[in-house]
Amino acid sequence: MRITIIALFGLALGAFAQGPGGPGGRRGFGAGEGPGGPPPRFLGAQAGRSGRTVKGAPYSADVVTESTHTLADGNHIRQSATSKVYRDSDGRTRREQSVNLSGLAQSANLPQLVFIHDPVAGADYALNAKDRTGTKSTFTARAMGRGATGTGMMSGGGPMPHAGMQRHAGDQNVKTESLGKQTIEGVQADGTRTTMTIPAGQMGNEQPILIVTETWYSPELQTVVLSKHSDPRNGETVTRLTNISRTEPSRMLFEPPADFKVTESQRGMMRPHTPGQDQ
Repeated sequence: MRITIIALFGLALGAFAQGPGGPGGRRGFGAGEGPGGPPPRFLGAQAGRSGRTVKGAPYSADVVTESTHTLADGNHIRQSATSKVYRDSDGRTRREQSVNLSGLAQSANLPQLVFIHDPVAGADYALNAKDRTGTKSTFTARAMGRGATGTGMMSGGGPMPHAGMQRHAGDQNVKTESLGKQTIEGVQADGTRTTMTIPAGQMGNEQPILIVTETWYSPELQTVVLSKHSDPRNGETVTRLTNISRTEPSRMLFEPPADFKVTESQRGMMRPHTPGQDQ
C-alpha cells in the first residue's frame, strides 16, 4: 500500500508537534498560519478549522521550529523545519510547508504543501505545489460550531498549545508565572512560563521531572510569536516567528492558482492528490 502524502507529512513534522499556546490557553501556529499546528496537525499545517478567525491583524512571517534531544551518551539529535505563513485582514490564512522526512526518505522528490483556510468563502484547500493538484473542502459557520466573525484566535497564529499542559492546567503540580513583556521580532509580547512537575515515583522516576513551557504572546498580532518547550524525556523544542511583515498579503495567496486541478473532498482529512495514489 502506498503511503499518502499526508502520512509522510505527519512523519516529517511529528517531532515538532509540541508547541505551547498563548496566555490563558490561547492558540496559535495552526491551520495555515503560524508555527506550529493542529494536533496531530503536522505543525498546524493541516488545513483544519480549530480555533476562531482573527480579523484586522494581517501579517506574514517565517515559522522556524528547532528540536534538540540529548541522548544518555551525550550525543545530540537536532532537527529543524521552516514554513511560511500568511493571514489577511479578513482572517484568511495560508501555510506553505516543504516535506522533510529527516532521513526517512529522499525529500527532494517530495512536494511543497500549501494549506489555505478561507472563512469568508467557507472553504479549505490542501495543495500539492509540485504536481499542481489540490483538494477543496467546504464548511459553514454552524458546522464549525462558532460564528464566522469571531475575534479570538484562529489556529495558525502561533505555536499550538502543548496538550499536556492544557489537560493539567488545574493540577496542583502545575505552576504558571508571568515573565513580563519584551519586544520580539519588532512586536510587543507578553511572556508566560508554565512548569509541570511529575512527582518522584509517579512513573518510576527516582526524582521529580520538570516540564517547562514558555510562551510569548503578541496582543497586536493575536498570536504566539515564540514558544519553548523543555521535557527531559524528549528534549527541547523552540518555535518562533521570524521576518514578520504587517503588510496586507495579496488576495491571490488565498486562492488556488487557475492551472491547479482541484477536486472536492468527500469526507475526512483533506490531502493533496498524487498520481497513482491509492484512493
